[in-house]
Amino acid sequence: MSLRELVVLGTSSAVPTRHRNHNGYLLRWDGQGFLFDPGEGTQRQMLHARVSAHDITWICVTHFHGDHCLGVPGIVQRIARDGVTHQVQAAYPASGETYWRRLRHASAFADTSVITERPVSGSVTTFDAGPVTLTARPLSHPVESYGYRLDEPDGHRMIPSLLAERGIRGPSIGELQRTGTVTAPDGTAVRLEECSEPRPGQSAAFIMDTRLCDNAFALAAGVDLLVIESTFLSGESALASQYGHLTAAQAGRVAAQAGRVAAESGARRLVLTHLSERYDTVDAPRFLEEAAGTFDGDIVLAHDLTHIPVPRRT
Repeated sequence: MSLRELVVLGTSSAVPTRHRNHNGYLLRWDGQGFLFDPGEGTQRQMLHARVSAHDITWICVTHFHGDHCLGVPGIVQRIARDGVTHQVQAAYPASGETYWRRLRHASAFADTSVITERPVSGSVTTFDAGPVTLTARPLSHPVESYGYRLDEPDGHRMIPSLLAERGIRGPSIGELQRTGTVTAPDGTAVRLEECSEPRPGQSAAFIMDTRLCDNAFALAAGVDLLVIESTFLSGESALASQYGHLTAAQAGRVAAQAGRVAAESGARRLVLTHLSERYDTVDAPRFLEEAAGTFDGDIVLAHDLTHIPVPRRT
């Protein structure tokens, strides 16, 4: 069975707290592992979450503020030390190439050749990332910052009753799915669309430091899982705008209204994270309450070392 889940490695913003590590998120998707914004301490958090360097196939950095990238040296060195042999792609803003090079070669260690750089620039950058397409779009922050979105191709859902009517069973079902046509026991040709219905591919979006902007809505449109910063509560909305961040209510608005921008439904599961250190554990319910005021779907307030599944489609 395929595994699609978000492993939360850290949820604080600029400063880690006693309860929240710097950023770090591993999205596990059908054997691929997308590591977003590894901040300080990510390597140790991975140990606590029981994931390893071998689980990483992509490193995606939204921007080069320290809480989103200072864990890169440790991750790179762990990939080398643990002998990871598969290719690891690294996406990051091309404008921060100097910072990437400093982080990539931050200290003396036995290097690795498995990391391939994929600099991001322009209005839309798209990568073939195995089972999904990975898209990056610029956001609104004091330094250049990108959000990321994963999209699975649309497929088909087999209908058992229709398969039975045509006598299609066993290995013939797999052949029908692979090739689009199969010969029934009575000698007639059966096409895939005769025994199935369209199944939209699943998707996820990762939106970190940004003000409200069109690309935040575009990235979030119709996703099954939206991981988004909610650095401040509404009482600090002016501060959020000044520093290029979202409030919890604005994060809920992105989840709810994103679908209207792209004529799709809104997000199915909203994950709030990247909380300012000014808030304590007693403030946690307020983030959920504010987001619920603008979004009536499933809302999760992320906590370090939790596993959040991508919601299944029925």
